[in-house]
Amino acid sequence: MLKAVNRLGIIFFPAFDWAISPTHPEREERLLYTQDQVWEEGILDIEGITEYRPALAANADVSRVHICVPDVESRVTQSHLIAAGSAMALGDAWASKEVDKAFAIVRPPGHHAMRVVHGSRGFCTINIEAVMIEHLRDKYGVKRVAVVDTDCHHGDGTQDIYWHDPNTLFISLHQDGRTLYPGSGFPEELGGPNALGYTLNVPLPPGTSDDGFLYALEHLVMPVLAEFKPDLIVNSAGQDNHYTDPLTNMGFSAQGYARLNDILSPDIAVLEGGYSIEGALPYVNVGILLAMAGLDYSRVKEPDFDPALLRQSGEVTGYVKKLCAAVYERWKNREETRRQEVKGKEFSERRRGVYYDTDGIREEQRERTRVCEKCGGWTELHSSADTGERLTAVLIPKFACPRCATEGRQAFNALKKNGRRLYLQDRAKGKLINS
Repeated sequence: MLKAVNRLGIIFFPAFDWAISPTHPEREERLLYTQDQVWEEGILDIEGITEYRPALAANADVSRVHICVPDVESRVTQSHLIAAGSAMALGDAWASKEVDKAFAIVRPPGHHAMRVVHGSRGFCTINIEAVMIEHLRDKYGVKRVAVVDTDCHHGDGTQDIYWHDPNTLFISLHQDGRTLYPGSGFPEELGGPNALGYTLNVPLPPGTSDDGFLYALEHLVMPVLAEFKPDLIVNSAGQDNHYTDPLTNMGFSAQGYARLNDILSPDIAVLEGGYSIEGALPYVNVGILLAMAGLDYSRVKEPDFDPALLRQSGEVTGYVKKLCAAVYERWKNREETRRQEVKGKEFSERRRGVYYDTDGIREEQRERTRVCEKCGGWTELHSSADTGERLTAVLIPKFACPRCATEGRQAFNALKKNGRRLYLQDRAKGKLINS
């Protein structure tokens, strides 16, 4: 009888009652075919692989990460709360050492959901991984976290949430934003003034296959992780880099995904995208499960897999090598780059527009962040959407230094007089105040 080398926890949550539309790519069949394949292969009969029951996140868990407008109840469905709660439950199992690894095979996905939520973007409303991470920080004191996003689309929501957090390393491997939604994720996007260099984007060219992804992993991601030394590694395990995916233009295979998880060895993986329901997901997920359990995955192959047809061009290979070298150079030079960026500044400002493509909402944001050598700094954020919703928020990070925590709370009290909807997201105290 097979026995897992790594004790592995799994949760399946297909979200039967949630869909953007009956024919939308993000629908329950994404997980049902995987579930059937897992049962057929007897994965759950392997000693050391345990299926956990889905769980429910509370509104307070969402508010620890997001400012939902006008409130959580208006934006978030029970399916979102179960997807997030299931990831939290596996996080609990990992933190309490019931399991060595965990894979939340859940939907709806979440990596396009940003700090402010006026609606849904890229099929995402709340950020499942971020809700789980902040839960683990609050309950278990986990501090240094690395999120490696391998979805084909840039994880712009996770990037936004951790833009100012030097204790969270965010690395995204994705198809170049010049060729795919959401049109972001370029190497110069490095993080905010107090976390500059802790966001690393690797925009891979269309046609990148197993060789390109694994080169980036071995020559960029793993060296950076070794230097960062995280307490927790999370894989945002999007599977739409697969060669059969209908929405993307890449050449990754089930063997490639399994090998990636074998090398990366994430503590927790959370399913993101992947829309080749029959041709990819059952094989990719089985490969990932076997790799995370420390078992042989060499026989996991798609019925139509032909490596000769997926061989990437020499041009793509050369481009990937140069790209990885350039991104790694940015990582090595992050401290000097930050010194130049914040020299003489007490505050750093940012303006941007955000489009909620699922709901057709346009938002304008401006923010002002305290430059600080000791923490992520507190932020004053102003948001206006074309729905008529307007808000001001003060954001205090989880590991705020005493000065920033005090200044942020003083700023909130001063802003109470302006008459706009006002929020205080005080992660240092673990609470959201909506005035």
